[in-house]
Amino acid sequence: MTLLQSVPSLSPLTLVLGAVLVFMLLALFLDSRGLIPDAVRIQGPLVTVHTKRGRALLNWLATPRRFWRAWSNVGVGIALVVMFGTFLLLVWRGLTILQDPPAPTAVNQPRNFLVIPGVNDFLPLSVAPEIVLGLLIGLVVHEGGHGLLCRVERIDIESMGLVLLTVLPIGAFVEPDEESQRNASRGARTRMFAAGVTNNFALAFVAFALLFGPVVGAVSVAPGVAVYGTYDGSPAADAGIGAGDRIVGVGGTPVGNNTELQTALADAQSQSVSVQVDRADGGNETVAVNRSLVVLGSIQGNPANLSVDPAEGPIRVLGVNGTSVRTMSEFRDAVADRPVAEIRTSRGDTTIPVGAYVTSVADDSPLHEAGAPNDTAFVVTDVGGERVVSESDLGRALRGLEGGEQVTLTAYVDGERRTWEVQANENGAVGVAGTFDGTSGLVVDDFGINEYPAGAYLALLGGDGGPGAPLVGGSGGGFLQLVVISLLLPLASVTIGLPYNFPGFTGEVTNFYTVAGPLGAFDGTPLFLLANVLFWTAWINLQLGLFNCIPGYPLDGGRILRMVAEGVVSRLPVSDRYALVRTITTSIGLTMLVSLLLLLFGPQLLG
Repeated sequence: MTLLQSVPSLSPLTLVLGAVLVFMLLALFLDSRGLIPDAVRIQGPLVTVHTKRGRALLNWLATPRRFWRAWSNVGVGIALVVMFGTFLLLVWRGLTILQDPPAPTAVNQPRNFLVIPGVNDFLPLSVAPEIVLGLLIGLVVHEGGHGLLCRVERIDIESMGLVLLTVLPIGAFVEPDEESQRNASRGARTRMFAAGVTNNFALAFVAFALLFGPVVGAVSVAPGVAVYGTYDGSPAADAGIGAGDRIVGVGGTPVGNNTELQTALADAQSQSVSVQVDRADGGNETVAVNRSLVVLGSIQGNPANLSVDPAEGPIRVLGVNGTSVRTMSEFRDAVADRPVAEIRTSRGDTTIPVGAYVTSVADDSPLHEAGAPNDTAFVVTDVGGERVVSESDLGRALRGLEGGEQVTLTAYVDGERRTWEVQANENGAVGVAGTFDGTSGLVVDDFGINEYPAGAYLALLGGDGGPGAPLVGGSGGGFLQLVVISLLLPLASVTIGLPYNFPGFTGEVTNFYTVAGPLGAFDGTPLFLLANVLFWTAWINLQLGLFNCIPGYPLDGGRILRMVAEGVVSRLPVSDRYALVRTITTSIGLTMLVSLLLLLFGPQLLG
């Protein structure tokens, strides 16, 4: 073993902290030698760069004072609504966490509080330039708003500049002259403090409007099945199909979506099928896929007691009751009249009930009242005389029920056959609350691709995602709903139940989309780059605006809160108004701090 091999791999967060420490030591050395310019000030890992340039431009821009005051008055109203809404939401969320701590998720990991692409799990390196550009734009318009309103309200500016975490821009600042600021009216200072978040919200609105309108409107889903990846040891992987490819045909028959792909594979009689693939690099190729049944996934406690472990190699299904099976069609035929079958696998033989694996039943539901357990998983093999082999079979059988209709379910609980007479409720539901995809707690397939739901992501951005994609834009929420969904898309796997987080139109994902219409002349790459810039600029600016509206010092929301508290207290018959204002702002600030700490660290400490 070499020395390099003996060194344990370091996490991205550890590397970042190491780089910060090296930077601080280097800064101390340069400062001791007098090599740091006067305009640069360093405090630990934070660097501020000060300049007096730009004040003349601000003076010129501030000329239409009535317009900017009216603009900022609107911003003050928006900031107050967001401030108190944020306060109530965070306090409510903090109390909820105290009463019923949720399980920790990736969102609560410390590294995911840092807006650093590649370190934050939800901010990939592939869109780091777009994220940094969006952040820089947000910082400029935010602090530019403060500076502009300073000059509108005739508050002198001492300096302006950027705040860096070592060399990464994380903020900007406008430093008003303290005496000039004290001499300004309370209303002037409030407008100045609100100007930054007003500009962030306005920029986010414009960027989202352009994204949801002409940009996403020019994007459509490319025909075929988008391949996000293939399972190790699967027939598709062995045939060279990989991430970013699109399957557009099977045996010369075009396929436009996953349903058509599965139909084409089921109709194919031979074990080996020719598959037409549009490659991520732009090429086209026909490959031969030699199908075989592989267990791609499993749930703990499944009847076969099989667990998928990539280190142990793929689990192959070889036969059913002594009959060899190579495809899903052959497997279904072999178990069609055998609810309990002997399955031969590469890990050994096992006899199991073959059907849909139900993990939970709703309390007080018709199925539970009929005798189905709600604390033990079971396998459903028959619904109303219809053979059920998989979770999708069960879903189709239950979707056809009408309110009050009675149906017989046959299932196996801990290997024992049970029959339940179930009467559907008024909505036609029987109370199946949870299932596991596949058959008997196993995901078995003869192809082995992981589909990317390109249409779903495009529809969630307001575009035409094609058949089966979720409809959001016209469902009543409109623009505001699209904005909320866009905020969640980078965390889609933990917030809205989609399989992957959406970082934008980047990398191999661009092969799943085409550009048409008036913007089609720009081809794919420039338009996708524009879409990413708009998406992340809007996303970051909205986050900046919301964060700065938190009513806690030294954020803008905390400063606005102080102005509001001073205005209210000035009308009260109290002797020590300053002490009362300080009590109000400190109490609210501490409440916000505790709520934020509970939101960030409560799941790990209390869960």
